[in-house]
Amino acid sequence: MLLFPGAPAPVIDPADPAEQRALVALAMVPGIGPGRIRSLVAVMGSGQAVLAAPMRQLKAVDGVGRQTAEAILKFEDDGTIEKQFEAAERVDAELITMHDPRFPALLMQIYDPPPFLWVRGKLAPEDDQAIAIVGTRKATDYGRRAAEHFAGGLVERGFTIVSGLAYGIDIAAQRAALDTGGRTIAVLGSGVDRIYPAAHHEVIRRIIDEDCGAVVSEFPMGANPDATNFPRRNRIIAGLSLGTLVAESRESGGALITAFEAIEQNREVFAVPAPFHSEMSGTNHLIRKGHAALVMNVEDVLEELGGFAEAASAHAVSARGAPAAQPEPTDLNRAEAKLYDALGSEPIHLDALCAETGLDAPSALVYLLSLEFKGLVRQLAGKQFFRA
Repeated sequence: MLLFPGAPAPVIDPADPAEQRALVALAMVPGIGPGRIRSLVAVMGSGQAVLAAPMRQLKAVDGVGRQTAEAILKFEDDGTIEKQFEAAERVDAELITMHDPRFPALLMQIYDPPPFLWVRGKLAPEDDQAIAIVGTRKATDYGRRAAEHFAGGLVERGFTIVSGLAYGIDIAAQRAALDTGGRTIAVLGSGVDRIYPAAHHEVIRRIIDEDCGAVVSEFPMGANPDATNFPRRNRIIAGLSLGTLVAESRESGGALITAFEAIEQNREVFAVPAPFHSEMSGTNHLIRKGHAALVMNVEDVLEELGGFAEAASAHAVSARGAPAAQPEPTDLNRAEAKLYDALGSEPIHLDALCAETGLDAPSALVYLLSLEFKGLVRQLAGKQFFRA
């Protein structure tokens, strides 16, 4: 099924098992990356046609030399492809190819989109309105709170949150998205059956069981989270999103790689400023060099996005209705009520709370612990408290 000048492009059935297996086989040929697979399929018409093509036709494709053509011709399926689909079935994953209408539209627009994604959960049309939130794995309380603040606020305005499930900023943003009743997409640097870090299995369970998003990867089933996978993973995080927000970062690291991937993809980049004395000054460097817009609240992000933000907000209101104001708690004793009234969204040290409420420190800690159990208050390091 070769294409000739002027010939109409064949219609590829994205659900055709033979075509799906052909694409998975091509991805396993040594030396073939996403770009070569797309080029070969564009010229030959399908993955099956690529595997059946002779040497001279393979070599005629731009970017495919003799070595790559020989690797394709030598490829023999020893049962590996079927094992991929068996492993996918065990975790209820499916293959979504670039020809499938469910394949993310934003991702198709980048320079180097994957030819397919393994997906657990569900990708939805509203995920086209997505923002990536990324940052350091060794997040400070400041960074975690920034990630939670932006994730929650963006979800309330109709955005899906995309991140990489990593420790620190990533997982804080994705948990906040779920806690706010929104959607999140976790992009892995491993197979979707190899959750990494394993400690974040509960987030994957919530995404799937509560129908609140998807877990995606271009890597084969069973792939380990090798260090070389994560730069490739980062381009997908950026590619799935209208913009990337760096909540907290050192001067180097994966979050900055994702930010520069977004810049290469002509997407927006936002950064939360860090305290001037902080070692987490990567966001300040992004801002100073003009690589990112400084954002201090969700409204700053919406202003930068313009019309995209209006569309997402309209969708959120129509789908969920206008957000209701949170009622004040009524089941508090006098001491708990005094402490709750003294707290706000900014952390307050225990000594300041005691000075304002007239409570001694041991008593205040008891009542603050009770407020924590009720889900009304959160504690940061250094005996600082704020409303949840």
